[in-house]
Amino acid sequence: MNVQRRTVLAAGAAGATALATGCGSSGEGGGSGEASPAPSGTGEASGGAELARTGDVPVGGGTVLKERKIVVTQPTEGEFKAFSAVCTHASCLVSTVSDGTINCPCHGSRFSITDAAVEAGPATRPLPAEQITVADGTIRLV
Repeated sequence: MNVQRRTVLAAGAAGATALATGCGSSGEGGGSGEASPAPSGTGEASGGAELARTGDVPVGGGTVLKERKIVVTQPTEGEFKAFSAVCTHASCLVSTVSDGTINCPCHGSRFSITDAAVEAGPATRPLPAEQITVADGTIRLV
C-alpha cells in the first residue's frame, strides 16, 4: 500500500505541476502581446484562429472573449494587444475593459490595456501576453 500511495502522490504532484505551468505567469516565449506582421497569404494561412474583427475592439478599450479566455485591447488607434483573460490572482475570468484597464470581478484586480501590468491588486503579476496577427480587419491568434 505504501508503494501505491507514493504513486498516487507522485501523480498528483505531476498534475499540480502541469496545472501551474498551464496557468503560467510569464507567458512562455516572452511574447509582448503585440500584433506581429501577418504572414503572406490569405484566410487561415495568414494566421491562426480568428479572434475578432478590428472594428469590434474599441480604441482605448478592449473586448473580453470569454469562450477563448483572451482579452484583446486597442490602446491607441490601430495598435492591438492580446492577453490571457485569466486573472493571475485567483484564476477568475476578467469581465470588462473600461477606463484603460482590464477588470477582474472576483477581487477587483485591474490590469493596463497597454501591457497588462497590474494597476490595482490583489494580483501581483501581469496577465500573460498572447501572440496575434492583424490583417485585413481581422485579429488572429498565432
